[in-house]
Amino acid sequence: MPTVLKNISEIRRFFHRNEDPIYFISATNFNLLGLDEWVKNFKYICYIDCYGGKHPNVFCPSEQPHAEFQSIEDINNYLLQHKEVIDFIKRRGGKPKFVFLMFDEETERLSKELGADVWFPKAKLRTAMDNKIETVRIGNKAGVPSVPNILSEVTSYDQLREVCEKGGIGHDLVLQSAFGDSGHTTFFIKTEADFRRHEHEIIGEGEIKIMKRIDCRGSAIEACATKEGTIVGPLMTELVGFGELTPYRGGWCGNEILSTAFPPKVRQKARELTFKFGEQLRKEGYRGYFELDFLIDKKTGDIWLGELNPRITGASSMTNHAAFAHADAPLFLFHLLEFSKKKFDLDTSELNDRWANPNMIDSWSQMVIKHTDDSVDICTASPETGIYKMLEDGSVVYDRFDYHRRAVESENEAFFLRILQPGDYRYEGADIGILVTRGRSMTKSFQLNERAKKWIHGIKKSVEGTPLPVASAGPVLAEPAFKIM
Repeated sequence: MPTVLKNISEIRRFFHRNEDPIYFISATNFNLLGLDEWVKNFKYICYIDCYGGKHPNVFCPSEQPHAEFQSIEDINNYLLQHKEVIDFIKRRGGKPKFVFLMFDEETERLSKELGADVWFPKAKLRTAMDNKIETVRIGNKAGVPSVPNILSEVTSYDQLREVCEKGGIGHDLVLQSAFGDSGHTTFFIKTEADFRRHEHEIIGEGEIKIMKRIDCRGSAIEACATKEGTIVGPLMTELVGFGELTPYRGGWCGNEILSTAFPPKVRQKARELTFKFGEQLRKEGYRGYFELDFLIDKKTGDIWLGELNPRITGASSMTNHAAFAHADAPLFLFHLLEFSKKKFDLDTSELNDRWANPNMIDSWSQMVIKHTDDSVDICTASPETGIYKMLEDGSVVYDRFDYHRRAVESENEAFFLRILQPGDYRYEGADIGILVTRGRSMTKSFQLNERAKKWIHGIKKSVEGTPLPVASAGPVLAEPAFKIM
């Protein structure tokens, strides 16, 4: 093995022969689906068994008593203290490396107890970067502009109007608090009645990002900041707030990847801005994988920075399965390379130019399907993970088990990853599963297309539930709906 890796072939071979045990620990393996086929000794440790025990590299321990989970961090900390997980890691030996979707300082402490390295920047730094207010400041330093905004505490509706008057951003607003899933922490405020509806989530939350509301398209792009420069993936569309998929207005519910989603100038500009942001992140001490949301003005084509996610995300599976990933390597491989301490000398500008080629992007869509009714029951049946077919009459049927997304052969097939299990509570906002198809799920005007609606209906129709016992009907309604992917 060369002392310095100098090309993609050598990087691929390095991971093909990897001897260090690497674990992705999370609620599911969705975010890094398929990475185990690129990296030897890569395993998933998950809370939810999406595959019914049929995935060779997914380990799910048996259920043990635990406090109610409030976050993915809670799930990961539970897993790291589970005897079966500890035994599994020790049995496989070596110096373990952990990667997570979300983690905190307790996760870091538990990882250290197990003798493991966490291959991500420190939780403290990630939390600082995750602050939506801080994102604006980093973007300003990098020359990546945000939608016209004001950063201010909000104490009342009158004070909000006064602040906006001074800032000249009008009174049709979008407000975001510093932390949290955008579907739950984004508020559209045009009138005092709008403000009253959300004031308990705005007042007392510290500095708020107050934005001028624009008519825009959502987009997402992932990248990896390495010592050789920032490597940038393709620009993806975002599915946001569709009532068939999510009960949350402004809530993310999927992505599309295709070369013609946006005009070439917009795609190129987004790549350039992402590179500049990544280079600024390096100066801030952050390295590794990250994702940016861009807002693209429908009228002018202007591109505004929306949000930074200093981590892998729900869109990572799309990025790491794109045509460029199969031609060269998945983007997350460069994150692992950055933390492996292996020396590499890579022409990132040449790689970025190659990945910008439209031929490097094929057309796929993913939809995250949630229970959207305002109801609670217990799931008695849900569609299994595997390949589904859409028949000529639009009905959806299970065809065969598979855990490879690439097994989808045509636009009449889809890969479904089951999240909701029989026995789980089915409440408003509960994840049913993720559906991955070839082709688009939206029209050119960015509305759900008819094929997507048929897929959603077909999957939801396969979910069955039974009413709750009367004694438990009260407390369950308070069950938290936090993002697990």
